[in-house]
Amino acid sequence: MKTSDPSTHFQTDENVPALELNNRITALQERLSRNNVDAALILQGTDLYYFSGTTQQGHLYVPADAPPILMVRKSIHRAAAESNLDTILPISGLSQLRSILKDNGCKTPQTLGMELDVLPVNLYHKYRDIFDEARITDVSHDIRMVRSVKSLFEINRITQAAAFSDQVASFVKEELREGITEVELAGRIEARARKLGHQGMVRMRLWGSEMFYGHLMSGASASVPSALASPTGGAAMSPAFSQGPGFKKIQRHEPILFDYVFAYKGYLADHTRIFSIGGLPDDILNAHQVMLDLQSLLIKNMLPDIPAGHIYDMAMTFVEEAGFGDYFMGAETQRIRFIGHGVGLELDEYPFLAKGQQLHLQENMVIALEPKLVFPGKGVVGVENTHVVTTNGLRPLTTYPQEIEIL
Repeated sequence: MKTSDPSTHFQTDENVPALELNNRITALQERLSRNNVDAALILQGTDLYYFSGTTQQGHLYVPADAPPILMVRKSIHRAAAESNLDTILPISGLSQLRSILKDNGCKTPQTLGMELDVLPVNLYHKYRDIFDEARITDVSHDIRMVRSVKSLFEINRITQAAAFSDQVASFVKEELREGITEVELAGRIEARARKLGHQGMVRMRLWGSEMFYGHLMSGASASVPSALASPTGGAAMSPAFSQGPGFKKIQRHEPILFDYVFAYKGYLADHTRIFSIGGLPDDILNAHQVMLDLQSLLIKNMLPDIPAGHIYDMAMTFVEEAGFGDYFMGAETQRIRFIGHGVGLELDEYPFLAKGQQLHLQENMVIALEPKLVFPGKGVVGVENTHVVTTNGLRPLTTYPQEIEIL
């Protein structure tokens, strides 16, 4: 049953369809049953949206063998309008959790799955006290595996985001001029992205990770490393947020990195292009072309059932033979050990194309592939595109021209 208020109006034309939610819940329940987990209690906002269709503050209880129950504290009326789940109930506090489940026919779980990769320890202890008879186990891997293979609904959303991403890249040449600061150029482009429907938030799962729209840096500032799990960081504006554009003025004859994420109706497309005002040295142009050649090689070889770590190894072999091993995905000791990552509702989804990763690619995974070279004191070259894994290799969703665009 749903609790609703007909006097309250919310935009609901973009709701996740009921069949979509059912398929997702069923996939999770199959994994719970396989692992002898009686139920999952989902709290994290992105997971909550994925399985319920709403981000309202609440608890989603998913038994392995019964329909889910969404218990919402705020706002119950909005959740009822946004979610296509059948059972949506109000809850005023954690003390009601057990009684609501009991009143709705749920057995006390002996094994309860929770998102222990993101759940704060103090909250964990509260839920352990509430479910004192249960063994709490981590189901974050199962949730992320379900989310890693995209439905047609999701691929359509990401395709829309990718089209906007291409459009935003075209704004760079319209706004770019010599002497403009990185942050002013970023602000001009971000304002135009917002008008297209960018949601303004790029979600990441990794603890402590955060991002605004992306990275826009020029020349040597683009090669400054940061704490972010990314080959680029940027000089930025202050140590308080030490990544992205800064107050450096953009000059002629330097590579300008435009690495932005378009976030549309929850879903993300990741995208990197290089621009320049005036020509660039031949060695920089050649290095960029090597990254395009590497991307072409990987696109053909990224097939279902290939281990993700194998793709990274293939890339490393290629760049070392090309003489760029010391600059690939960072410089010297600051290099990161991946070549791409899954994208969807979050920027850091499965799979990770990283050293040693054994997770196999699957058809309809969506992956941002980002071969880049970082040259200290000079800048960054390379490319990034969002792709769908198919039986014939990767199918690109971002299609803006990939050569360095010299203005």
